[in-house]
Amino acid sequence: MLPADDPLVQAFTDAVQRGDVDSLVAMLAEHPALATERFGDEQSSRAALHVATDWPGHFPRVADMIAVLAAAGADVDARFAGPHRETPLHWAASSDDIAAIDALVAAGADLEADGGVLTGGPPLDDAIVFSQYAAAHRLVTHGARATFWHAAPLGDVALVRSALASRPADGIDAEDITNAAWHAARAGRLATLELLVDAGADLTAVLWEDRTILDAGVVGGDDAVVRFLRERGARSNAS
Repeated sequence: MLPADDPLVQAFTDAVQRGDVDSLVAMLAEHPALATERFGDEQSSRAALHVATDWPGHFPRVADMIAVLAAAGADVDARFAGPHRETPLHWAASSDDIAAIDALVAAGADLEADGGVLTGGPPLDDAIVFSQYAAAHRLVTHGARATFWHAAPLGDVALVRSALASRPADGIDAEDITNAAWHAARAGRLATLELLVDAGADLTAVLWEDRTILDAGVVGGDDAVVRFLRERGARSNAS
């Protein structure tokens, strides 16, 4: 393991995040272990592809960087070591980095890898939790499995309606419905939100970020969603 402040690691990080493919290729030719090395310490460390997908993402030529690193042996499903276990695909999803998502999937990244920072689930969880809806749709396009609570903010009316119709068998309870409604409100998805409110979503519950469903709708900024929720008696937790 190399310390994060090692000059070689800093030069590697700089090349990757500036999109300097030529420098990266030269560096890997001289130090091939960089592709498979970990950077950090015993408490917290990351792998090469985490460097390419670090926040805020969207680095120049990120797809080329990922392809070069993967070809050099970088583990496309490497885990962050520390307070969470996210893969590079989780990180790309968290920053709405479509180019990185496409490149990672092309390199064989596991769409269903667990380790989401808040849910412990797959990259799609991170995309939804952090309101990165372009990433969420792209992951589904690549084949990520959308469940009931993903479908609500994705606007998948058919999946939400089907899940609600079979909810006893699928184990969907009132808390699940309220959670899905919160995410639908924040994403501005009125059609799925209406289904969930009619199904009994709790409009007074305080969920993520200490916000109610109405608060989530206000943050999402969709006037039709906010108007609908107020008409249905939704409450705010805002001081």
